[in-house]
Amino acid sequence: MPQPEKPLDPGSSPQEWFGYELRLRRKAEGLSARALGRLVQVSDDMILSVEKGQYPSCQREVAQRLDEVLRTGGVFDRSWPMVFGRRDADKKPADADKRSGGRRKATVQVREGRILGRDEVSPRPGSQESVDRRVFLHVSGLAAIAPVDLAQAFAPSGLTLPESIGARDVDQVQEVAAAVSGWDNKYGGGGMVGDVAGRAMQWAAGLLQTRCPEHLRSDLFAAVSRLGIVVGASAFDFYNHDYATKTFTFAADCAEEAGDWHLRAKSYSFLARQAVWIGRPDDGLTYAEKGLVRSDRLTATERAMLHTARARAFGKLGNVRDCMAAVGEADEAFAQARPADDPPWMAYYDEAQHNGDTAHALFDLAILAGQDPGRAARRFATAVKGHSDAFKRSRAISRTKLAALIMAKGDPRQAAVIGHDALDEAGRLTSRRAADDLRQLGAFAGKHPAVGEAQALRERIAATVSV
Repeated sequence: MPQPEKPLDPGSSPQEWFGYELRLRRKAEGLSARALGRLVQVSDDMILSVEKGQYPSCQREVAQRLDEVLRTGGVFDRSWPMVFGRRDADKKPADADKRSGGRRKATVQVREGRILGRDEVSPRPGSQESVDRRVFLHVSGLAAIAPVDLAQAFAPSGLTLPESIGARDVDQVQEVAAAVSGWDNKYGGGGMVGDVAGRAMQWAAGLLQTRCPEHLRSDLFAAVSRLGIVVGASAFDFYNHDYATKTFTFAADCAEEAGDWHLRAKSYSFLARQAVWIGRPDDGLTYAEKGLVRSDRLTATERAMLHTARARAFGKLGNVRDCMAAVGEADEAFAQARPADDPPWMAYYDEAQHNGDTAHALFDLAILAGQDPGRAARRFATAVKGHSDAFKRSRAISRTKLAALIMAKGDPRQAAVIGHDALDEAGRLTSRRAADDLRQLGAFAGKHPAVGEAQALRERIAATVSV
C-alpha cells in the first residue's frame, strides 16, 4: 500500500516552499517522481526528498533543469540562491582563499563549447564556478615533465612551456597520460605516481595558455582532457577527492571544447564513480545520466561503462529494481561491444572490468538489501581470473570484495583463504580504496569470533593496513 505523502507547509522554511512548488508543478504536468527524475537526470528518491524539504543541497543545475522540464519560467532557478545557495556562499570565501594562496591567477580562454553549444562554460555538479579551473593554471615557475623519462619529474627541470604549440607537444601530453595511467593501474594513486600526476596536470593545463594553431586546438584540448581523466583517477584512488573532482570536471570541459563525446563520457563516468564512493549516489546518478546524453554517439563499451555507473549508484541507494535494470542494460550494451570501435584508452574495459564493476553494484544489493550474493560472487570471480598483472589494483580489489562477500554471506573459512591472497596483493599497493576494502573485510571477519581462520585474517589486516 502506498505511503501517504508528507503534508508540506510552504511557509515553514524555504526548503519546504521549494518542495511544495515542485510537487504542485510535477503533479500539474501529470508526472510521477520517477518520470520527472528521468527527465531531469536524477533519481526519483532525490525528487521525493526535495519535495519533502529534506534534501540539504540541491544543485543549481538541477533547479534549472526542473524549470525547463516543468516550464516554470525560471521559478526554481531564481529561488535557488535563497533556498540552497546561502550554505554554498558561506563556504566560498575560505575556499577561495585556500585556492589562491596569494598567487597570481591565470585563466583559460574557452570559446563556445563544441558539444553543448554554450556561450560560456557553465558550472557542473561537484564544481564551483568555471573560474575554479584556475587551480591548474599558475604557470609561474612551472616544472614541465619530459615523458621520455618520467623519473625526471622529481629533479629540477629546465624545460619550459613552448612559445607555440606544435604536434610534438600534443604527443607529449598523450604519452604522459598513457604512462601515468599504466603506473596508476599497477601501483595505485599514491606516492610517486601521485606526485608525477600532479606535476603533469599543471604542465598540461599551462599548455592551454600557450599560443596554439587552430588546426591543433581540438587535439590539444582532447589530449589535456585525457590526461585530466588519468590524473583525476589517481587522485581519487588516493582520496584527494576535491582535487579529483575539479580535475574530472576540468577534463569534461576540455572534452567539450575538443568536441570529443568519448572523453566527455569517460569524464562523467569517473565523476559518477567517485560520487558513489564518497557517499553521494544521487550525484553519481546525475553524472552517469549526463554522460549518456546522446548515447548514440558513444560506443557500446562506453554505454556499458555508464550504465554500470548507474547500477552502482542505485546499489548504494538500495534500489533493487533500478539497480538490476541498470546491470541488465550494462550487460546488453557490453554484449554488443566491438573493441575496434573503441578509443585506445577504453581497452581496459574488457570482460574482467565489466564483471568487476557490475559486481560492485550487486555486492551492495547483497549487503544492504539482502539480495542473492551469488550473482556478485560469480562476477567478482570472473574479474579476478581475467585481470592481468597490468591491472593489479583492480584484481586485488575484486578479490578483496569477493572475500568480504563470502565472509558476510557464506563460509568464513573459504573467505579467509581468498582474503589472504587479496592481502598479499593489495598490501603492496598505494591505494586507499584497496585499503578501505581490506578494512571492510576485516570488519566482516570480526563477526566470526569463533572461527580461527577469520580471526587470523583480521589480525593480519590490522597489522598490514594502518587505521
